Amino acid sequence: MGIGILLALAFALSVAGICCGIALYRREARLPPDLALSLEVGATRTTVVGSAVDRLGMRHAPLVLRLMGEKRVARVRRRIDQAGNPAGLTVDRYAARRAVYGALGLVAALVMVLRGQPLLAVLMVLFALFWTEVGIWAAIRQRRDTIERTLPDFLDVLAVVVSAGLGFRQALDRVAEKYEGPWADELRITLRQMDMGVSRRVAFDELRKRNDSEQVAQFVTALQQGEELGSPIVDTLIQIANDMRRTDAQNARRRATRAVPKATMVITTFMVPATMILLVAGFFLGSGTNFGSLMGK
Repeated sequence: MGIGILLALAFALSVAGICCGIALYRREARLPPDLALSLEVGATRTTVVGSAVDRLGMRHAPLVLRLMGEKRVARVRRRIDQAGNPAGLTVDRYAARRAVYGALGLVAALVMVLRGQPLLAVLMVLFALFWTEVGIWAAIRQRRDTIERTLPDFLDVLAVVVSAGLGFRQALDRVAEKYEGPWADELRITLRQMDMGVSRRVAFDELRKRNDSEQVAQFVTALQQGEELGSPIVDTLIQIANDMRRTDAQNARRRATRAVPKATMVITTFMVPATMILLVAGFFLGSGTNFGSLMGK
């Protein structure tokens, strides 16, 4: 009887929360200017579900940010920058999604506990805590791979343009116009910073911080060292591109080396036993053995 009352209470709270969320979504409530601006940033780039989640949770974004603390907010902001603000994601929109997914996950976990399903309850708690983080992590990884594939060819083209007589700043702008994707976006941000008076060293340091990529860090470090030592920029660019291709080849060989034991384990664990079962079963079925007589029936 007590469990039935708790289930009914949990169901009533869930229905009330859904109705409240729909009411907030449909009502044109005024938000603070900064939250309203964050809500509209990238609204056309996200999905319908993502936009609805942002609208439901934006009211609670300041509370989530206060609970996170300044240091964690700074880390989240850096990770969002490294992900390239996927679908217009900002820190405020991140906090709004954490509020909505956290509430949904905790309510679902409570229902699973009352139904005697602790494993599903743990899964719901993990969903509440890490679903938004999983999206950011996937965006960072995809963006890093795209940049690392683009960078060597970009440096080759940049070296050709610089050797044709253009200055490094003009060549960087010219080549960036011909490229599309995250690396071109990063270069445009760097160039705009330089146009606003930021020194080249500081702008490229910010470029390195915005990207979780060893090759980008290698490019910035080699470029700054070449500038300090006075080496020709063309030779520096060609050397960086060659080093990156050599590093990619080494990483590919490492991945291939690690893949062999994994494939062997899969074959040994699944394919060999399954093959043996098929062979033994085929042998007995093909032999015409009467299993009933063997068992005394």
